[in-house]
Amino acid sequence: MPTNFSPSACIELKEGTHFAKCVLMPGDPLRAKYIAEHYLENPVLINDVRNMLAYTGTYEGKEVSVMGSGMGVPSIGLYVHELFEFFGVEGVIRVGTAGGLGDDVHVRDVVIAMSASTNTSAVNAYNIPGIVAPTANYEMLKHAVDAAAELGVRADVGSVYTSDFFYHPDKELNPKLKDMGILAVEMEAAGLYLQAMAHHKKALAVLTISDHIFTGEALSAIERQDSFHEMMEIALKAAVRTSF
Repeated sequence: MPTNFSPSACIELKEGTHFAKCVLMPGDPLRAKYIAEHYLENPVLINDVRNMLAYTGTYEGKEVSVMGSGMGVPSIGLYVHELFEFFGVEGVIRVGTAGGLGDDVHVRDVVIAMSASTNTSAVNAYNIPGIVAPTANYEMLKHAVDAAAELGVRADVGSVYTSDFFYHPDKELNPKLKDMGILAVEMEAAGLYLQAMAHHKKALAVLTISDHIFTGEALSAIERQDSFHEMMEIALKAAVRTSF
């Protein structure tokens, strides 16, 4: 067997490296690099297959990994499945942006996704009669809510909508979602939650509202940086406080 053998075609750990029990996952691998370099102590590059960069370092004295997920349910589903199945990972926290829907949700707000409604057909793979409800791990969610309160950050907790469409052809969809009390729309949380539920692991999505679907509000470059920092502090504290 070659020394660089990996059970995955997409993840190949560099010699002497490993994933931490909890992995933070932004969509963009370059954002993973930024997180590792700016938030983790002594980060080490552990994977660069397909340029999906992954690092392990420490935060508040505890190991944390960060890795890109790509965009959409199929991509995050592939990587999270392999992290859970092959690499000993016990929890994943998605960190990314979302489009606001609700009247009480504003740009810069942090949304902690308790559940994720979705139009993805990935739910059908589990062959459960009716509709399965992709849901976050409560322990992780509570730690994130507590961290937001400690940091003085406004955090909205509730349901988001995970869509397989960045440009959905049904123009009436967003008003319907808003009417149902869904806080924001994004593209990965439901896929993450389904994988965690199926593997008996822990998962959470902590999101920054970068723009609002109905008001047209959007963050400037400086505001994106500041609000991104708030989201990261919440997610990192939840990661290191969760039991594995």
